[in-house]
Amino acid sequence: MDMLMKLYTLGDVPPPVPAAMRLRKPLGPEHDGALGWVEAHFGARWRSEAGVALANRPVSMFIVQHRAELLGFACFDATARGFVGPIGVLDGVRGKGLGAALLYACLHDMRAAGYGYAVAGHVGAPGFFRRVAGAIEIPDSTPGLYGTLLR
Repeated sequence: MDMLMKLYTLGDVPPPVPAAMRLRKPLGPEHDGALGWVEAHFGARWRSEAGVALANRPVSMFIVQHRAELLGFACFDATARGFVGPIGVLDGVRGKGLGAALLYACLHDMRAAGYGYAVAGHVGAPGFFRRVAGAIEIPDSTPGLYGTLLR
């Protein structure tokens, strides 16, 4: 199922990441390392989407880190224009607000670029998107863009 989020009703203040962590966009020399990390933790398909986000100008991927350790990432305009995701956070640090902060960072960038809405495609955690961004289900959206992926 795909879900729709209104960007024009999005709050102005994104949820903070814990004090010892940093949310930002990866720099050029970090791209290969970030892509390798995404593939190692979330698979080749998400690596492909992250690669598109890193190739966009401006870059449409955010990461969250603790010291030099990558803990999570989120992309937008990777699967298709106006789509947010994938979003991935390591199992051991889930529940600390990192996914919400990453999603908000993407949605705020999208709103600043002029988007009125964002779509989360093929959602695996609909409760997260409802709770964090007020997302609603898009009727008849399964399998959506993902129905004809190369296997």
